[in-house]
Amino acid sequence: MTDPTRRFSDRVNDYIKYRPSYPSRVLEILRARCALTPATSVADIGSGTGLLTGLFLRHGNRVFAVEPNPEMRAAGERLLAHQDGFTSVAGTAEATTLTDHSIDLITAGQAFHWFDRARARTEFARILRPGGWVALIWNERETETTPFLRAYETLLHTYATDYAQVDHRQIDDALLADFFSPQPMTLETLQNRQDFDLDGVRGRLLSSSYAPAAGHPNHEPMLAELARLFAAYAVDGRVAFTYTTKVYLGRL
Repeated sequence: MTDPTRRFSDRVNDYIKYRPSYPSRVLEILRARCALTPATSVADIGSGTGLLTGLFLRHGNRVFAVEPNPEMRAAGERLLAHQDGFTSVAGTAEATTLTDHSIDLITAGQAFHWFDRARARTEFARILRPGGWVALIWNERETETTPFLRAYETLLHTYATDYAQVDHRQIDDALLADFFSPQPMTLETLQNRQDFDLDGVRGRLLSSSYAPAAGHPNHEPMLAELARLFAAYAVDGRVAFTYTTKVYLGRL
């Protein structure tokens, strides 16, 4: 498998434009369950271009955005460096470079499935303050709720390079419970949605690390099939991606 810290280097612009943000109600969950306040220090691990980091910055938090990929990290800096509380960190989940017991809340948005879980757990325990929390968050694209989403899932299995191997759904609830063990884990869910025209759904597809890039023999056939699906299923020139936003919470 390609080095996971490099997988998105050539997809930064599409990632910024077409990946879903996180519902603001994530903050409500964290306020209720983890005593989140603007004074909470947050380490957003695998922060990418800052989709989740930005949510906490707007809430008033100090956020350490830890991202190993130089291109993704630079994009996050361009988008967020003007906001108070933002610190960009060149680090990994397994070696954040943050100081011992300095963080109240660790988050990972759309990233935990790339981590070495055992080493990340050790690192998280090192940087968390006593009583600190971990929130592992995914926008999980629904695959069976509409004819378009079923056809899109088939397209991925047909044309993508290693979709089955890197799909985050391999990280199931039992594995996550084991990560937090012996402490309990809780799961909260929210709904999220994006609506796309043809250019948008194309960009959303190409933002994925498993979508073959230009020059790959599957690239043009994949885009041709996507255009066919769009023509078949679009309503008023749009198709919808719906998500279940999953928020896994626990202490270590």
